Amino acid sequence: MDIIITGVIASLIAGMMTAVGALGVYFVRTLSPKIEDSMLSFAAGIMLAASIFSLIIPAINYGEAHFANKEYAVAWVVFAIMAGAVILYLIHQFVPHEHFQLGYEGPDTEKLSRIWLFIIAITLHNFPEGMAVGVGFAGEDINNGYNLALGIGIQNIPEGLAVALSLLSVGYSKHTSFFIAFITGLAEPIGGFIGTLASTFSGIFLPFSLAFAAGAMLFIISNEIIPETHRSEFASRATFALLIGFGLMMYLDATLG
Repeated sequence: MDIIITGVIASLIAGMMTAVGALGVYFVRTLSPKIEDSMLSFAAGIMLAASIFSLIIPAINYGEAHFANKEYAVAWVVFAIMAGAVILYLIHQFVPHEHFQLGYEGPDTEKLSRIWLFIIAITLHNFPEGMAVGVGFAGEDINNGYNLALGIGIQNIPEGLAVALSLLSVGYSKHTSFFIAFITGLAEPIGGFIGTLASTFSGIFLPFSLAFAAGAMLFIISNEIIPETHRSEFASRATFALLIGFGLMMYLDATLG
């Protein structure tokens, strides 16, 4: 129970960093495409490193301890990664939502207002992040969970600003834009609760939950963030921003773990 409470609180704090970033909507009216792409790519780099160093590698280690065979462990982790990606893909196919740059995706939603499409899209993005923080406490590895919460929290700051300013640019007020970004951050403690609960199980389910969360985040990076940040002439800048985010999270994981 202590681990579950810790995981929920950690994911809540990480999610609230979205609101911290969204506060910038009261001071900045717009971001240039160059800056926006760089910020989102930086966040993607943190997510990518967190997926590898804080989720996939521990999943392999736990799997190897369970199977006593590295080949089986890696195969199980690969399966879990694919499962996480496929589940999130199916959710994207059947849940209506709208991206800020790539536009509408999902079934016909004439009866839904555009604001709800934005909320759903961002929630689909934040939920796996919260789940990743939760499963980071797998095996009562407190440091790994804290590192994930720190990394996800850092990347939520520029993401929250980008979300709020995107809403402001399509006609919503500053207060509404901030409030929506704040609400979407609340998806993370929900994901954190589910992830932490999953991390309390032992056996083959423990490495599966870690790798599943990694697969969901990898799907977001490849299917959403990279296409959105490489739509213009700033693709190279976005790539280096991603590498900076990756390096920062790798450094935090290596030095704080």
